[in-house]
Amino acid sequence: MLRNIAVMIIASVIAGATLLASGSSSTPAVGSMAPDFTLPSQQGTPVSLKDYRGKWVVLYFYPRDFTSGCTVEAHNFQRDQAQYAQRNAVVLGVSVDSVDSHKQFCAKEGLNFKLLADTDRKVSTAYDSLTNLLLVKFASRHTFIIDPEGRIVRTYTSVDPKSHSQEVLGALDELKKQHTGGGK
Repeated sequence: MLRNIAVMIIASVIAGATLLASGSSSTPAVGSMAPDFTLPSQQGTPVSLKDYRGKWVVLYFYPRDFTSGCTVEAHNFQRDQAQYAQRNAVVLGVSVDSVDSHKQFCAKEGLNFKLLADTDRKVSTAYDSLTNLLLVKFASRHTFIIDPEGRIVRTYTSVDPKSHSQEVLGALDELKKQHTGGGK
């Protein structure tokens, strides 16, 4: 009997954590201005979204440095850097890991695009990309494509790390064709 009660309590706690993880805020809408931010990169230098006006920005949130899915996703974004440059696009990765963790991750994995440290979780929260499982908080695997004027033009809240970079490149091609400014 006590075991059944304990199981019910644990199930209730898990259900409550799942509701908390989904959060009450909402993902920034396609067509809205992307929430601006300034965060330190793996080099410790500040990076602001507004610094990339005139470029397409692929802002991707990921749970943790050195984990298998995050490593695969980062490697694919790294592999495709020349293709992003051809599209006048920059890739910015965001997690709640520290600058030092990002620096070590980039060095170990040979990454040269910017990874941003959102240690206070404000940017992840602004983009509704923070998962909260009881005491553990980490960035959700979400991606936002931001046009050269700073508007969100595509969101991804369900991401396959293995194929995501190619998916984003295809979307950039499609979006640039639709973009009024000739796809800068």
